[in-house]
Amino acid sequence: MAGFIYSRGVRLLALITLSVLAQTRTLRAQDTALNPVLRNEPSASAPIEIAALADAPSELARTARPAGEPLATAYAPAVPPMPVMAVTAVPEARPHDFWDRENRLLFAGVATLATADFFVTRSNLASGGRELNPVTRVLSGSTPGLAANFALETGAVMGVTYLFHKTGHHKLERFTSLVNMSGSAGAVAYGLTHR
Repeated sequence: MAGFIYSRGVRLLALITLSVLAQTRTLRAQDTALNPVLRNEPSASAPIEIAALADAPSELARTARPAGEPLATAYAPAVPPMPVMAVTAVPEARPHDFWDRENRLLFAGVATLATADFFVTRSNLASGGRELNPVTRVLSGSTPGLAANFALETGAVMGVTYLFHKTGHHKLERFTSLVNMSGSAGAVAYGLTHR
């Protein structure tokens, strides 16, 4: 029973406080129609006090704004200036064409090393060797199958390179051809040393 009376008393006190604040218009202090500061009208009330962000002399922080002076200039000495960072835009580099000189040279290198890998692999298979790459092993039963494997490999490298070019990953675009060329060069070197 005592808890009920206590909670009812707290509610009654809150209701009385809200009604007093509403009567004195304290609740609506931010309303632009009622607040002379927000309507940019001079106020005849007491001077406005502000809180300083830095250690400023107390008379500077408590000085009232003179009539007709904008609020920003009245308290300028009390607030330290904010640092401003200038941002300059980096000029965008013009995107290169897909079939530019560098890509043509890289694709020529991919095709040349794939052709060399084809001939070395075919020669090793003809002399009784076996294919170590499990993907190529599927197509290594005949010369046309082996040629198709290396042609598809070259086409796949060009396709992945084009995908990277279209999505704006130009470093990966060049890197794809270089990785494939290094793999083919390693395979050719291994095939020539293990005849």
